[in-house]
Amino acid sequence: MARSSGFRSGELADTAVHVLLALVRPRHGYAVMQFLEEQSHGAISLGPASLYSTLKKLSEAGFITELENDQNRRVYQLSETGQKILGRNIERRRQLLAMADQILEEV
Repeated sequence: MARSSGFRSGELADTAVHVLLALVRPRHGYAVMQFLEEQSHGAISLGPASLYSTLKKLSEAGFITELENDQNRRVYQLSETGQKILGRNIERRRQLLAMADQILEEV
């Protein structure tokens, strides 16, 4: 049985969640890469191909919107749907960590 795309189901891979977090505030692509690298102290480093394909998929899914601007850069921001999806993904990860803590305490 083939697994459905996380962009359809809302169960996103880490890269997509990282990008959504960066787009809580409007940012263009390069600013997203910089923000994630700075906030993670270098632990998250997205290449342009990965970032822009993720932005395209998030946009197609309706999780982000492109804002109009007078600059030459595309600026994106989390949509209302994207905010809900981000919240669900964060909660899913919290539950996973709680389960992991519980299991490790039993060892």
